[in-house]
Amino acid sequence: MRAVLIITLLLVVAASGVALVPATEPFRADLSGATLVLAVLALIAVFVRQGASPPKPAAEPVYPAPAQADTSRADVEIVHFLAMLQEKGRLVDFLMDDINPYSDAQVGATARVVHVGCKAVLQEHFRINPLRTEQEGSTVQVPANYFADEYRLIGRIAGSAPFSGVLVHRGWKTDMVRLPQLLRGGADRLPAVAPAEVEVK
Repeated sequence: MRAVLIITLLLVVAASGVALVPATEPFRADLSGATLVLAVLALIAVFVRQGASPPKPAAEPVYPAPAQADTSRADVEIVHFLAMLQEKGRLVDFLMDDINPYSDAQVGATARVVHVGCKAVLQEHFRINPLRTEQEGSTVQVPANYFADEYRLIGRIAGSAPFSGVLVHRGWKTDMVRLPQLLRGGADRLPAVAPAEVEVK
């Protein structure tokens, strides 16, 4: 841009200088006209360049945001519910322990404790009822407008509902959930399922 302005200024000066040459010189008219035309063209170029939109800056490359560990509220509540099953029924101890060294009587006695504790947690926080009240092994009708999450059809299935079949499992449903409201402790970790117990001496 600066170079164009300098050239334009020189052409204007040259055109003015030519105008000072005596009129008797034969090249005065041709040179003055040509210089003036060049000066006007240079000025037009300057104004056109100034009116043009500035060049757009080159787009900066987009880099993915660094991954951040973020535990959702649902994850925290699931871990807390598992902690309740562990606290009342020792469920995690029972499932994570190797039970092969124990006799069937020992495993059965432990399973009874787990059953009582975990059932108490479920009854405290859920209202659970069977989906079908009929006895298992009886013949039941699956309605035409059944919910897919409430029935698992097995065997040879042809056509569309309603279906008739033998009740293999009654199923379970809940119409009430009452879990404690928790605040997330931190974005980078889930709470412990059970604390390590240390006897200080």
